[in-house]
Amino acid sequence: MPDHDSATRSENLRTGVSLWTRTPNSTVAAERTLPRQRFDVIVVGAGISGALVAEALTRDGKSVLIVDRRPPVRGSTPASTAMILHEIDVPLVRLRRKIGDAKANAAWRRSARSVDHLIALTERLGIDCGMERKPALYLAGDEMGVRALKAEAAARAEIGIDAAYLDRAALGERFDLDRPAAILSSMSASANPAQLAAGLLKAALARKARLVSPVDISDMAELPGGVALATRDGAVLTAEHVVFSTGYEFLPQMESAAHSVVSTWALASKPLRRLPAWLKETLVWEASDPYLYFRADAAGRIIVGGEDEASEDSNSDPDKIGKKAKAIAGKFKALTGFDLGKPAYAWGAPFGITRDGLPIIDRVPGHERVFAIMGFGGNGITFSTIAAEIVSAAIAGRRDPDADLFAYR
Repeated sequence: MPDHDSATRSENLRTGVSLWTRTPNSTVAAERTLPRQRFDVIVVGAGISGALVAEALTRDGKSVLIVDRRPPVRGSTPASTAMILHEIDVPLVRLRRKIGDAKANAAWRRSARSVDHLIALTERLGIDCGMERKPALYLAGDEMGVRALKAEAAARAEIGIDAAYLDRAALGERFDLDRPAAILSSMSASANPAQLAAGLLKAALARKARLVSPVDISDMAELPGGVALATRDGAVLTAEHVVFSTGYEFLPQMESAAHSVVSTWALASKPLRRLPAWLKETLVWEASDPYLYFRADAAGRIIVGGEDEASEDSNSDPDKIGKKAKAIAGKFKALTGFDLGKPAYAWGAPFGITRDGLPIIDRVPGHERVFAIMGFGGNGITFSTIAAEIVSAAIAGRRDPDADLFAYR
């Protein structure tokens, strides 16, 4: 909902308790007092998107101030199930019909490459966040059946994206799941999203970035030589550029019929014994609406989500968490045969989607020095990686060849 005292919307970004908020090294200490110096870039938002942007900018040698109205890594990032999928919510065949073959192919290729880039970055920075490359299994559902999945697998293979079509027999033999078909790909990953974001922020801070919280931006003005931001407490911040990495709490200037905010729910089980190897090692989601998605972590917990609703605030209803967790666990048991028992953690959250499944990574309309990144759908960490690459390139005066794919629309 709009907050008339803030430059961006104000949302209840999580309801319930997320597993990731209870893990060590999942946040970063912030300063309380704003520095008076001028910065090359101010990054608004200290979640995974802002952390990736700040890391990329400081790697380019930019001076960076990161601000957030909440403590760092305590917004929507801990609501993620951290299935770092190379697959986009809109299948390649369908996306080709929406935006054309060339653009759709480029978007899918970029998404796949970004997972590799993020894994390499995590290794290079030495971030201990459980980052692990994993295959992804995309199951037939009410949105795509046998023929559609065959065509989808062929389209992906045609552009160099690993995609093996599995029929019912092969799926049952390898994964003990009873669905008509699936696509198996080897190009995704998983991690602890809070530890990943905290590690990226620490890398930026080690390069002399500053991190201050709580800071609520109330207004902005673009000037001939930079951008001025006013805070709710009456301070004025100045920089050459500003990047709003505020996710679902987006700027009102970014309102668009192509973008909306919906609600989702997730749970994490207690550590389970005797999980089959495929369940420990594979990310699973389905071609259904709403779709079920799940994975295991290193401790043997099952992290599973779904039951999405086309409402921007129904996730904030605490009474829904138990009902949604029960429905999600029931769907998981019906598919896999595993009873998750009483969830150890359950939570609800909003997330932004676009009609074509692609994020918005662009300058704010009417501004040259202000960027916004949003609309990540089920690919929050993957698309945040792309956003950091595109925005840091633009600020450094470089042109990213895929920037137009994610322009404001």
